Amino acid sequence: MDMDTIAAISTPMGEGAIAIVRLSGPDSISIAASIFQGKNLKEVESHTIHYGFIIDPDVNKKIEEVMVSVLKAPKTFTREDVVEINCHGGIVSVNRVLQLVLNQGARLAEPGEFTKRAFLNGRIDLSQAEAVMDLIRAKTNRAMNVAIGQMEGRLSQLIRSLRQIIIETLAHIEVNIDYPEYDDVEEMTHKLLKEKSIHIKGEINKLLETSKQGKILRDGLSTVIIGRPNVGKSSLLNSLVHENKAIVTDIPGTTRDVIEEYVNVRGVPLRLVDTAGIRETEDIVEKIGVERSQQVLKEADLILLVLNNAEPLTEEDIKLFTVVEGMDVIVIINKSDLPAKISIDGVKKLANKNPIISISIKEEEGIDQLEEAISSLFFKGQIDAKDITYVSNTRHIALLNQAKKAIDDVLIAIDEGVPIDIVQIDLIRTWEILGEIIGDSVHESLINQLFSQFCLGK
Repeated sequence: MDMDTIAAISTPMGEGAIAIVRLSGPDSISIAASIFQGKNLKEVESHTIHYGFIIDPDVNKKIEEVMVSVLKAPKTFTREDVVEINCHGGIVSVNRVLQLVLNQGARLAEPGEFTKRAFLNGRIDLSQAEAVMDLIRAKTNRAMNVAIGQMEGRLSQLIRSLRQIIIETLAHIEVNIDYPEYDDVEEMTHKLLKEKSIHIKGEINKLLETSKQGKILRDGLSTVIIGRPNVGKSSLLNSLVHENKAIVTDIPGTTRDVIEEYVNVRGVPLRLVDTAGIRETEDIVEKIGVERSQQVLKEADLILLVLNNAEPLTEEDIKLFTVVEGMDVIVIINKSDLPAKISIDGVKKLANKNPIISISIKEEEGIDQLEEAISSLFFKGQIDAKDITYVSNTRHIALLNQAKKAIDDVLIAIDEGVPIDIVQIDLIRTWEILGEIIGDSVHESLINQLFSQFCLGK
């Protein structure tokens, strides 16, 4: 498929030191050369950068002082000719350069189209392409390391390895079906097929075991702070964020909406939500906040339930424990610097097996223990992204669950003594589903691989 030449601003909009207009496609260099005053870009070496000016050819006027990088195919991100025009970072200047590029025949790129071309041109597979956006959106070093690992093809290699096992297994089946008289071909028995299927299922399960942690690293751990009004919920958010994001006063009911902030806790990105106090109220504005809080609760991964050390447990406190029953909860007893009036035994009974942390936000005590409790609750031990392939993409997780179901169907069919040629249908289905993860699941390629690995006419 012939590609046209696309262009876009590849840096965030706004004021900055540098902004980049990127072109990719067969006419990238000639388009850039037509508006560049400096060296002849058509004659320069690949992977070089050149100083000069962008000229408006209609009025022969300099409009921007730039550095232009020329990268010739195929050693580029898209495997096409790529030009990057480094401009001053003002909104007006970079837009003027982009407009000139478009006037010379380039087309404005669609969202993600540069990465799409890298995929279509075979430089990266689909899972690696998706990891590009994960890397951009990474909010902690751990999340970034997981994305880098996926960009490098760690997940792809594992998926390709599993598909290779399936291909080899299917090839043995095909040989036995089509050439049963060949004595030198290992007979494909139910026993061998079951052995291969159990191995594949085990590898899929290993990936799925990382999916909860991987998804948290990618999307953030949705964490809701709840508690009676004025127990210190907003102060806790401020302490975790390390800056004032929520309004803190001594007046109950100050937080009238849901305040959301990302927080890095021991490498785990928390999507931290400070809610309006969940209580009965006649205040219309506050009532809306309470209703939104209850909705946020239903979608939360973690609940931080805040109690007041300086007050006895109330019916409202007990009701909150009922609301979050069955969820992952960390119970926080705030204001430990004040004389204790709360019943610790009562809290332990209500908390069941959930962690209980005593803190004093005012005295900045106990926050480290809270952060450790959050990290250890979801990540037992240290995460080492170098050694583990984390699955973080929702699409990948869904496909892995489908593949697991298909391989389960294989195992059930084997146990029930279903003929091999029928069983292989579910095995092919597993192969195709895994292929969807990396964007390589064309049925014709199955035939090609079968013949390339086994010379059936030997």
